[in-house]
Amino acid sequence: MAPRRRCPTCGSKQWHKEPSSGLIACSEGHVLQDYRNETTEITEVGPHAMHKRTLKSGRKKKGYVSKADPKLYHGARARYHYFLCLQLILRKQITALLQVWELPAEFEVICRDIWALHLSLLPDPPSAEPYYHAQENRTGEPRKEGAEDQKVSSATAKTKNEMNQPYDSEDSESSEIGGQDDDDKNVEPEGERGQEGDAGEDEVEEDPELEALMRENSELSSSSSEGEKISPIGNARKKGKKKGHPAIESPVSTIAVLVVACWTLRIPVMLRDFTRLVENYELPYLDPAVRVLPLSMVEHLTKHDIQALSPPHAPRTLAIHTVASRMAKKIYATYGVYTPECNAASLLWRLTKEMAGTPLLYRLAKRTASVLSVPLALHSSLSGGRDQAEDTDGTRHQYDDAPPEVALLACIIIVLKLVYGLDGQERVPMDAEDVACGLPECGEYLRELEKRDEEDLQKKEVRFGTRSNLNVGDMGADELDSYMDLCEQALLGSRDDDGGLERYFPIVPIERTDARAHEERARCVFGGRPGGGGTGVRPGGEYKIWQWRDVDGRGCEAWAAVVGRATRVSGVDGVYMGGVVGAYEGRLVRWTAGRGRCRVRRG
Repeated sequence: MAPRRRCPTCGSKQWHKEPSSGLIACSEGHVLQDYRNETTEITEVGPHAMHKRTLKSGRKKKGYVSKADPKLYHGARARYHYFLCLQLILRKQITALLQVWELPAEFEVICRDIWALHLSLLPDPPSAEPYYHAQENRTGEPRKEGAEDQKVSSATAKTKNEMNQPYDSEDSESSEIGGQDDDDKNVEPEGERGQEGDAGEDEVEEDPELEALMRENSELSSSSSEGEKISPIGNARKKGKKKGHPAIESPVSTIAVLVVACWTLRIPVMLRDFTRLVENYELPYLDPAVRVLPLSMVEHLTKHDIQALSPPHAPRTLAIHTVASRMAKKIYATYGVYTPECNAASLLWRLTKEMAGTPLLYRLAKRTASVLSVPLALHSSLSGGRDQAEDTDGTRHQYDDAPPEVALLACIIIVLKLVYGLDGQERVPMDAEDVACGLPECGEYLRELEKRDEEDLQKKEVRFGTRSNLNVGDMGADELDSYMDLCEQALLGSRDDDGGLERYFPIVPIERTDARAHEERARCVFGGRPGGGGTGVRPGGEYKIWQWRDVDGRGCEAWAAVVGRATRVSGVDGVYMGGVVGAYEGRLVRWTAGRGRCRVRRG
């Protein structure tokens, strides 16, 4: 290297070596005299040697390849598709009910309107399907990301086209030109913009109302921030939000829509009727992803949505009632659409027959329900105004939101306790004019209840239900045939391919039940009992109340038989039924407190 000295010509200290000649020259090009370095052997390439660039190969770099299934929907589109599947399940359920119960055609119209109102009242209602998604579903061709995003914004279109797919130069140039034109349109002179800003500031300063509103807004924001600092428990609860779909968005909501529609048409249905149809696979509910939904819709569902749409068992009675009552309450509070009360007369007669009762028991239960003011609305807010002034301890209106069939069954049980006692002590009417003479003896009535339970066990929905403990090894030939038919219906679903075969060669079902049993059940099986001449407690003279929360207590067998029959009819558990009976017994005690008509014992 040349020494770091000045050039004698220009005085520069910047020197470099020319690679071709080996001479040393300054930055101005003056050659350093009497210096030349020539080498014939090159062991390694120096820093001043000229390198020849090599062309890169046309191989593309491997980017991140997503392993996600492109058929699965996510985000708002997945939510829209989820409710689309729920709506299809609801339509299948409506069609099934129209055939099984022979309902009028107006039932479908009412269900459609209730479903539309229910979707509009959700906390997070599903958004409408975007236009390009609808076009894709119609044509069956995947949409182009670049064409879609160019309509949204040119910058987003550039980014997505570069990341996802190559595009032509003409399209890119046109998009750039369009973006420049838009930018030019939005450009304003700085002087005009400043004048507009000054005018806006003057208007804000001159408006005192706007300043007052902004001051109130700042105070509210500061108070909310202080509240967030003071109460960290609320933030913890918000963070611990449950994942998945709530009950109002689950398949139970479709059953609730059917319930509200039946109440609107004044059809005397019980919630247990729907669960029986579900357990019998006559109402589409269990595993709809295989049996109901087509493959073209299932392939777009994630595993979480499939799990949410495929409940493992039939819904509980109280779960259906909770969703249906809240749905009716919101519809009335928002749109003023009133859901009428249940058809109490027909429903009470159904329950009386299920409890092996007579018309006299129906009349007594109806009178008891009137005295106790049993609410017959789907929700307590839909009934008349309640007197909350006298409710000091909060127990007078307990179980007002109970299902109406459970409330009416509680009235029937109270009448049976007034007549029979159900405490192991015999009740004897003193004269022939006592209403208890029109009812059978307690032993005969309990035997009839046991007979009804045995007959119900022969039904397919009870014998093969979720509460049955029947073993396959203990089944007979007929039971195995019925069980195989149920399994075929549950696993294969409805077979549409055999529609022509069944139309020309229909299969005649074989009625295996005894006709005499239906005749005996239809007629009145009880006769009256003679009154007078006996000694003992008079019916209604003494009334024993058991504490239903006392798990260590021991009740009478007659009481257990009656309550057990009521739970099987209504579909609720014994604890809930005992709570409803206990609440209504408290009302009865308060009603008869000043009359001195009965003596109450707490058990």
